[in-house]
Amino acid sequence: MRILVTGAVGFIGAHVCHALLDQGCVVSGLDNLNSYYDPALKHARLAHLEARPGFDFTARDLADAKALDGLGPFDVIVHLAAQAGVRYSLEAPFAYLDSNLKGHLSVLEYVRHAETRPFLVYASSSSVYGDTTPAPFREDARCDAPVSLYAATKRGAEMLSESYGALYDIAQVGLRFFTVYGPWGRPDMAYYAFAQAMLENRPITVFNHGDLMRDFTWIDDIVDGVTRIALAGPDGGNGAGRTHRIYNIGNNRPERLMDFIGALETALGLTAEKIMTGMAPGDVHMTSANIDAISADYGFEPTTTITDGLPRFAAWLKAWRAGDASSWRY
Repeated sequence: MRILVTGAVGFIGAHVCHALLDQGCVVSGLDNLNSYYDPALKHARLAHLEARPGFDFTARDLADAKALDGLGPFDVIVHLAAQAGVRYSLEAPFAYLDSNLKGHLSVLEYVRHAETRPFLVYASSSSVYGDTTPAPFREDARCDAPVSLYAATKRGAEMLSESYGALYDIAQVGLRFFTVYGPWGRPDMAYYAFAQAMLENRPITVFNHGDLMRDFTWIDDIVDGVTRIALAGPDGGNGAGRTHRIYNIGNNRPERLMDFIGALETALGLTAEKIMTGMAPGDVHMTSANIDAISADYGFEPTTTITDGLPRFAAWLKAWRAGDASSWRY
């Protein structure tokens, strides 16, 4: 099976590429290698991938409508490329328009015009639920009150997929990710920034005075779900016949932020100096995934708790900071 992974050297993308290669797939990676966070991390992920047989890489930006010209054919596209980060969307709104909407449209147009249309699996976000959806969040909840531009663009991408599914009979699955964490993660995410600060003896800023809950989801559990769907195809679930399906993919186990920080302190063997402050613009009080649909259709069952995952993340981060993560297992 030949698979294109966009955002291939991002946090989730790199892990997904490795998992698909482990399954014997031929994987083409595409990424624009932007500098939203330290490019050294992206290049290190890429070096791991390029050392593996069956992987090839193209550096292109999906905001260019012709970015996928000359590539393929593919059996499956796993579209993970996006401009991430809720807070950064307040600073650079046009980056989100380009990546999350124009980029998504580029992929849909490629699939639409492909001689043999690939099955499309794409990344959405739990942020589409806003801050008023009853927990746990169900896929059939209304998603028309985003509290950040990032959330609005991810919901917009879902709507683009819905229209293309109806117009052109394109088989698609959208996945609403819930706070993914783990080795080789994104430095802009709270858990990573907290750990960095603690290791450097700096205080951490705790928003809403710690009164937040998140459905923290370990990277291996996420990758298991993504690869299950990519390899099973659109008819792998009980929803066969619908051209466009959306699933939550999370841990189904929301954690209080202060409990998460406590588990991180234990994993690092450090106590954080905490600066308590108010709610951050664009943030939400809780995320909580109802995963009944993806479990029923694809057998997705997350298994990793924060007390299992955080020590593994802490061990990787210490190795990375010491310049000794080159052999770290994905």
